[in-house]
Amino acid sequence: MGPDSRSARIRGQVAEEAARRGARVGVVDVCTAAVAALPVGGAGLSAMSTAAASHPLCSTDDISEKLEELQLTLGEGPCVDAFARGSAVLTPDLLTVEPQEHWAVFAAAALEAGARAVFSLPLRMGAIRPGVLDLYAGVPTVLGTEELADALAFADLATLLLLGTRIDETGAPADGPAPDRGFEDLGAYRAEIDQASGMLTVQLGVGIEEAFVRLRAHAYAQGRRLADVAADVVARRLRFPPDTEPTGRAEEET
Repeated sequence: MGPDSRSARIRGQVAEEAARRGARVGVVDVCTAAVAALPVGGAGLSAMSTAAASHPLCSTDDISEKLEELQLTLGEGPCVDAFARGSAVLTPDLLTVEPQEHWAVFAAAALEAGARAVFSLPLRMGAIRPGVLDLYAGVPTVLGTEELADALAFADLATLLLLGTRIDETGAPADGPAPDRGFEDLGAYRAEIDQASGMLTVQLGVGIEEAFVRLRAHAYAQGRRLADVAADVVARRLRFPPDTEPTGRAEEET
């Protein structure tokens, strides 16, 4: 199956989940659709950063919720490794030697929670890594080639949605893109946010991850969509002076 047809199918499945909720498409629909399409029992997604506190965004059941909290609390597990490496970490069986040696505390707690296999897929946009999508199964499970390709497509869509949404009052992304924009515009969001983050590395003299966190902080502080703030930075309508605080205060160009 080609990447375009796979992407279209995945987007259709996610859109169907959003329609069932009666809401705009959000990352929660990616998690729900992934569980329906893949041989897994649950899914969870966490926002992660090297420059700010990580936090769970959504989960499909109690076990996936526990897995997200465990990994972020313990600082170990496939989710943590996937974020650090920037590549998928596939664990077909937590009872095998490798997870027992690398994540002894997490593996024991995850098994007790009801998970046996965990698949962690980093959300990536160039050098920016906004989070990780975790899938779990209650029995030893191996993802086939097509299943893994689907899982990665779900992760890619989650990335687009996560970066294309406005930050709500809790500091977490609101569900779905703006009403006047749809799936077809999400790729453009990613490119513009990537470009804006790159510009901020120069303006602020910081790394790409810190620049992205500052961009999100400004969106949160102003109650604006991340993509709209990025567009202002790229169009040079908004500039972040070098002494800008992490609260995201910036100057509008005149």
